Amino acid sequence: MPAPEITPGAPCWIDLMTSDIAQARQFYGELFGWEYETGDEEKYGGYTTARKNGKTVAGLMQKDADQAGMPDVWSTYLRSDDAAATAAAVTANGGQVHMPPMDVPEQGHMAIFGDATGAAIGVWQPREMRGYELVAEPGAAAWHELHAKDYDGAVAFYQKVFGWETDVMSDTPEFRYTTLGAGDSAKAGIMDASGYLPAEVPSNWQIYFSVEDADASIGKAVSLGATLVDGPDDSSFGRLATLADPTGAMFKIVAEN
Repeated sequence: MPAPEITPGAPCWIDLMTSDIAQARQFYGELFGWEYETGDEEKYGGYTTARKNGKTVAGLMQKDADQAGMPDVWSTYLRSDDAAATAAAVTANGGQVHMPPMDVPEQGHMAIFGDATGAAIGVWQPREMRGYELVAEPGAAAWHELHAKDYDGAVAFYQKVFGWETDVMSDTPEFRYTTLGAGDSAKAGIMDASGYLPAEVPSNWQIYFSVEDADASIGKAVSLGATLVDGPDDSSFGRLATLADPTGAMFKIVAEN
């Protein structure tokens, strides 16, 4: 499959901040068939790149002492052609800069922001590292979804800051959903989560990984130490489930119908 076409503002990378990188490598390696390459410690802090069938799909990073109290988490990164300009747009539109743009030698620039609803979102300005090379295939990211407590504010934020051209997929009281792009070309979604996210849980991005068989993947994940959080459920998009990996990082799986 050819490398995905990644346009400015669209998801381009994912990574896991984990409290136990050795366990994470084993878990996702066995679950998704990933192989790994660890970057130079001095240049890249031991950042680990995961590959599936020789193509980059994700990154993994060991949390340092300053991050010990933070939960393990998967993050989505959106492409930016100018991370500094994106940072300025974030603050101008009600967001926060959690980590200002930093140079990743030879690879690009990265930053972490909080959007106007409080959800953390990464940004990647590419140089040599363009982003992931495989999507919507077993063992790779299939979909990115923002669960937003302020749905209208979230849609406006991503339109203004990242130039999203959006499409309203559903606008009923029970299900409000907007996508980046439309139909089969959509690349991410925003869901109204005001009715179900608990008060203590902020708006958040969630990542779906493609699998061939949801039930078999759930069984394997649980046998490797994961917890089934929700599902499996059948939908028009496939069979879905939410899991937490052995150290608590949440992720979703989807098997197409």
